[in-house]
Amino acid sequence: MIINKPYLLFLGDAPDQLAAKTADGIAYWRRNDCLGQLRLKNCNADLGLPELNIAEAIKLGARTLIIGVANRGGCISDSWLPHLKEALNSGMDIASGLHKRLSDIEELASLAKSRGRSLFDVRHPTEDFPVGNGRRRAGKRLLTVGTDCSVGKMYAALAIEQEMKRRGLAADFRATGQTGILIAGSGVSIDAVVSDFISGAVEAISPNQAPNHWDIIEGQGSLYHPSYAGVSLGLLHGAQADALVMCHEPTRKHMRGVPEYPLPSIEECIAANETAAKLTNTAARCIGISINTFALQETEALKLLQETENRIGLPCVDAVRTGVTRIVDNLVS
Repeated sequence: MIINKPYLLFLGDAPDQLAAKTADGIAYWRRNDCLGQLRLKNCNADLGLPELNIAEAIKLGARTLIIGVANRGGCISDSWLPHLKEALNSGMDIASGLHKRLSDIEELASLAKSRGRSLFDVRHPTEDFPVGNGRRRAGKRLLTVGTDCSVGKMYAALAIEQEMKRRGLAADFRATGQTGILIAGSGVSIDAVVSDFISGAVEAISPNQAPNHWDIIEGQGSLYHPSYAGVSLGLLHGAQADALVMCHEPTRKHMRGVPEYPLPSIEECIAANETAAKLTNTAARCIGISINTFALQETEALKLLQETENRIGLPCVDAVRTGVTRIVDNLVS
């Protein structure tokens, strides 16, 4: 799916900032693609973007209304429908990463069809993907991997893409999750792909490229997570990654959601991911570590980064706190 820009970000009646985390991510990484925000009464989230209604956004050239709310149960509230229908009637497409499909709401589906507009349910792929074949593709690829799920793989990938483009290098972020798709405007929600086709889907979103072009592929899950290891392995095989970046959250004592599984060491994870990646690219290697130090004070965070780098011998950064300059230095050296 390819989502047209620029965006109007719909925050609905989000009760707090966390409830608008999807819109937050889009505004953080693609602010130039965001014309403004549309908030309803009792909305307690604020992206610091201009307040726009549908008519104002249309005049400024908005192409897609993005539902930027991540609410409990992934529902589309009845109170949102008048605004969603106004967007379709005014000539905008609508995109959502919620579990509830826009296309399952009959009044939206019929209106979109009659108006020639598109509804993007980015959590639910509509394409048929081939089985992965493992054939070598032109171009270069980097995949972010993790010691656990939700450790900052998307942020690390986007920061690397941003730094490479700042240097004038050819690089593109390839999204594999719903928030990443809304940020990039294209991609596939890989955890919703039938397992036999995961590697083929990754091959499809990262096809042949120019020899010096880098696809920066967003990772998912962890090889060490009993719930999500299958998705992580399919990504490794489909990516045929030349480079891996290991992502880690240092305050956890166990894998997220499964307290009986202790968190593996960074060294263990690097070794396991390199071994798995070598099935489709024998030259695959880890070239850096990104640690999410959000929960640590500055002094403690910088000390941890330096100690980890000294122990493992790879550039160790926080993609947000310190930036990824040294990882990119190692990548292109």
